[in-house]
Amino acid sequence: MMNAVDLERVKVHEADACLVLANKYCQDPDAEDAANIMRVISIKDYSDDIRVIIQLMQYHNKAYLLNIPSWDWKQGDDVICLAELKLGFIAQSCLAPGFSTMMANLFAMRSFKTSPDMQVWTNDYLRGTGMEMYTETLSPSFIGMPFAQATELCFTKLKLLLLAIEIKGEEGADSKISINPRGAKILANTQGFFIAQSADEVKRAWFYCKACHDDIKDETLIKKCKCKNLINRNRRSNIPSPSPNQMLNSTKQVNKVKPNVNRQPPDNIVSPSTYNRPTSRGSGSGAQNQNGVTLQAGIADDQSKDFDFEKTEMKYDSTGMFHWSPAKSLEECILDRNQAAMTVLNGHVVVCLFADPDSPLIGLRNLVMPLRASNFHYHELKHVVIVGSVEYIRREWKMLQNLPKISVLNGSPLSRADLRAVNVNLCDMCCILSAKVPSNDDPTLADKEAILASLNIKAMTFDDTIGVLSQRGSEQDNLTPVGSPIVLQRRGSVYGANVPMITELVNDSNVQFLDQDDDDDPDTELYLTQPFACGTAFAVSVLDSLMSTTYFNQNALTLIRSLITGGATPELELILAEGAGLRGGYSTPESLSNRDRCRVGQISLYDGPLAQFGEAGKYGDLFVAALKSYGMLCI
Repeated sequence: MMNAVDLERVKVHEADACLVLANKYCQDPDAEDAANIMRVISIKDYSDDIRVIIQLMQYHNKAYLLNIPSWDWKQGDDVICLAELKLGFIAQSCLAPGFSTMMANLFAMRSFKTSPDMQVWTNDYLRGTGMEMYTETLSPSFIGMPFAQATELCFTKLKLLLLAIEIKGEEGADSKISINPRGAKILANTQGFFIAQSADEVKRAWFYCKACHDDIKDETLIKKCKCKNLINRNRRSNIPSPSPNQMLNSTKQVNKVKPNVNRQPPDNIVSPSTYNRPTSRGSGSGAQNQNGVTLQAGIADDQSKDFDFEKTEMKYDSTGMFHWSPAKSLEECILDRNQAAMTVLNGHVVVCLFADPDSPLIGLRNLVMPLRASNFHYHELKHVVIVGSVEYIRREWKMLQNLPKISVLNGSPLSRADLRAVNVNLCDMCCILSAKVPSNDDPTLADKEAILASLNIKAMTFDDTIGVLSQRGSEQDNLTPVGSPIVLQRRGSVYGANVPMITELVNDSNVQFLDQDDDDDPDTELYLTQPFACGTAFAVSVLDSLMSTTYFNQNALTLIRSLITGGATPELELILAEGAGLRGGYSTPESLSNRDRCRVGQISLYDGPLAQFGEAGKYGDLFVAALKSYGMLCI
């Protein structure tokens, strides 16, 4: 690729796109990225208008692509950063366990085949793995509908799950993709983002005609009708619409939409806070335990109070998308074992990090930032406790110093004393990561530390400490401000096997060692194994299929990136590319409006308002009830 003669031989100038893949198992990720960026420079020098999609290992190398003059994401150029997406998936799994598996299956292009010999859950899971993300223009019959009504119609009538729409900017401004935009109304030629089994299914959204299909019960009978052109002509005479070429079917096409999701939400989007929400671990109001005692989350001492924070003028970064705090030194955030034990941690995220002092940086900021999205209230943010080598974390700290609620325990993830000190049994999620370079000698040994740490935690037992915490909660009950969101406190796990956990693996086949009780065959594909299906294991290899997904539909990557990063925008990407980290900004009505965007969460079906659908309930009934009552999309 560095030779113009070879590029000529493969006719690069006639190609639809050029995909540059990275070696995920390389010894030096930075050198691998540098070589691939040079290949992109060579390709762009030869043919500056060819579309390039590149895989990068490290997030900090993403900035160098902006230095290539002919790099233009408006023309479909895109970068898939493995570290960013991997840690983003894991971060969202801290908020909604299993989310990483659901999203990975969504953009992997698979066919499925059920069998009566399989268990019921396996057949249901396989059907889900066959789902993909598609874009399609909504028919004129949807014009004027609120998004929630359009979603309900798509689900009940067309058997499609409408996840997001493209909202066109005013006066020639860039379009953006809005996920579950509450209050937004469907305009002419609006593009919808659907989860469905096939492109043919999604065409129903374009063919649907209220006059002809209103009484049809069988969704497969919804075909193009004769009156469609007449309705279309009448609609277009009343409502200004874009150029006719935008009316074309866009399923599986490259849609050149500027991916600045949620940069300037329209005025008609209703704040999520105006909806009642059922209590969840990640959100809710007035959460109580079984004794009716209001519980606090995070650090159960003076550090959990927000008084000092409220006095700070700069609460968010300059884009308004993430919580921000003045830089703290690493020493201020280091806990020793005794300090950690004295700090009653609960409902937090424990990051077990294996790293040598000179290991390649993995970009921990990409793990923490989604957990600091500004659509969470400050006291809903989960405290992040990193257990690992402080010398390695010192090298990462420049990118973490402006993110609030981070503590570091200089210890070992294999030390049970360290794990007990950080109350791993009371955490909302334990993430097991490794920054070490895998050895070329034996690939099965690449995940030895992660597997040992996982099995070590599962073998631990703990005292039932919920009584102490409940007592503490009752003492502080009268200090809780009225109406403030309270995060439900997690009941402590007595057995380590019940601790919520997600383990990052380098080698797919090593997943068989994570669960001693399952019967997975070593030759079973990763997505069919029990740990991956349950959301307790994640491997970077699942991101490979994102290359082809991006090739077919650039907006799919924009949507996925928005979902897992908590709302990172191109504007923020440029700021981070400067290398100075997150910058604080004063709140303006425009930046504060960025807080009113959707977020990922997991809602209990054992208790609360949705409990009626938990036992033998149907997903369809749950979907409609959650949408109508709470404005939530249940995916």
